[in-house]
Amino acid sequence: HLDMKLVLCIAEDTVPSTGEADPYMHIFLDAGQGNILAFFELPTQPEMGRDPNTPVWTQHLALEVGSMDELLAAKQRLQGAGIDVLGPTDHALFQSIYFFDPNGHRLELACNTASPKMLAALDAVKWDMLEEWGQTRKAPKHAAWMHDGRYKEMFQ
Repeated sequence: HLDMKLVLCIAEDTVPSTGEADPYMHIFLDAGQGNILAFFELPTQPEMGRDPNTPVWTQHLALEVGSMDELLAAKQRLQGAGIDVLGPTDHALFQSIYFFDPNGHRLELACNTASPKMLAALDAVKWDMLEEWGQTRKAPKHAAWMHDGRYKEMFQ
């Protein structure tokens, strides 16, 4: 559903580095731009589970698509396969959809929509934002325009 080419599969009954008996399937997908996304299937092991101290929405893999048309086509393809999809969500700099793969991993597909002026505005305040966050652990307001809707007037 992600339009990623299956590059390679490796299956073994033992772990090559340790010799430990632990059958697995290891698949490699072409994630684009020279990146490979690899997954293991471990049928004799318990499910991975999640870090109970971290909200589910933060644990995800984000992948970029080339256009809004690609993003919307992916959403349609996923929904056509019976997969629940959230979005598109407008993050000011990009639009995203979110869904879970069959193994429960949360995935994000994102289309960059940022203008050079938006990126420059964020670049100008990034260090001040980090400094304030480090002192207060509260969201700095330097880039509040991203989420209060003003970006549509400021940068369009």
